[in-house]
Amino acid sequence: MNHQGQSNLPSKKKPMYPIKEDLRAYLIKYGREVILPFGYKDLQRFTYTIPLKDKHGNDTAWEKVSYDMHEWEFLRDNLVRVYAILKTEGDMSYADHLDVARIDYCYFGNSKPFRIRIVNKFNDNYDHYYIKQADASRVYGLELEHMLSPNRMTYFTCKDTLIEEHIPGIPGDIFIHDYLNDKHTNQIRLAKEFVKFNERCFVQLLGDMRAYNFVVNIIPDIEDYQYRIRAIDFDQQAYEGRKNLYLPQFFKENQPFVKIVMKHLNPKSIEQYQAEEKTMMTFRLVSSRYRIKELLDIMDDDDISKPEKINQLKEELAKHFRNNNYLKSRTMGQLLKTHLKQGLRKLLKQVTKTRNKIAD
Repeated sequence: MNHQGQSNLPSKKKPMYPIKEDLRAYLIKYGREVILPFGYKDLQRFTYTIPLKDKHGNDTAWEKVSYDMHEWEFLRDNLVRVYAILKTEGDMSYADHLDVARIDYCYFGNSKPFRIRIVNKFNDNYDHYYIKQADASRVYGLELEHMLSPNRMTYFTCKDTLIEEHIPGIPGDIFIHDYLNDKHTNQIRLAKEFVKFNERCFVQLLGDMRAYNFVVNIIPDIEDYQYRIRAIDFDQQAYEGRKNLYLPQFFKENQPFVKIVMKHLNPKSIEQYQAEEKTMMTFRLVSSRYRIKELLDIMDDDDISKPEKINQLKEELAKHFRNNNYLKSRTMGQLLKTHLKQGLRKLLKQVTKTRNKIAD
C-alpha cells in the first residue's frame, strides 16, 4: 500500500442530482420508496438554532433546531411514525412510549442533514436517524454498499426526501485521536481492515472517504478484538475525476491508518487481504447479480457527474490498469460497469466454475 500524501482534494460542493423515473421505479420495486405526509422541506421551517458542543465542550458541525408549537406537533408525530417504518415496518403499536427528544441540523456537507433523536420514555434509551435531501449519487452509493459490502443499509425515499438509519461506530478522526494508539487496540487487525476497506471503496468507486466520513466498529472476539470500518457518507459515489480520490489511503486525514499498515503488514499480506475482500465482493455480486445489473443499467445513462470528471477518470483508470475499455465509457455508470469487470472478472469466473461443479 502506497502511503503517498493527497495530491488533490474532493470537490468542495457537489451538485445534487435528482432521482430520475427509472431509478424511482427501482426504489419502488425493492421497497425503498414510501409515502410520507411530510418531507425534508418541512423540517427547514425552524425558528432558530443553538450550536451543539460535544462532551468535551468543543464546537461541532451540528445545531439544535427549534420550531413553533404548531410545526412541532405536526413533525413530532410523523417523526415517530418514520422511526417505526425504519425499525418495525411501520408497526405503530410500540409508538406510545416513543418521543422526539431533539432535532439537530448539520450545515456542513452536501446533503445538509437533519438528525432525529428518538427516546424511549420508559428508560430514556435513545436512537438516531437522518433526514436528508434525496440525491441520486447517494442512493446509488447506498444500494451498492448494501449489495457489495458486508454491511446492510436501511434507508428509504419519499419523493425528494431521503431517510437513513444511523450507522453506529466511532468516527474515524475520533478513533485516530482516542483509540488508535491505545494499548488494547490490535493494530495488526485494524491494519488488515483498513486494507479491505480501501479495496471496497476503490472497487465500488466510492469517493472522499476521509476519516470523518467513516466509522470504526470495535467487536470483541474470543481473545481479542476485530474491527469493521463502515462508510457513512455516500455523496461522492462515482462523481470525482481523480482516481486517487476513490482510495482512502491517499487522504492525509487517513495517514495514521496507512502508517500502521506500513508498520505491521508486508506486501504479500496486503495482497492477500485485498484478494480476500475482492473474493467476498464477488460472492455478493453473484448472489445479487440481477439486482446489481438492474441498478447499473439505470446508472448507465444517468447524469451524476460532469463530462470533464468522467473523461479524467476513464483516462486515469485506463492508464492504471492498461485497459482501453475504460475509454469507451460515456457516463459514470458505464465506467463503474467496466471497473467492476476489471476488478472482479477473474474471481467471478472462478466462483461460477466452482458453483457449476458443485451443481453437477
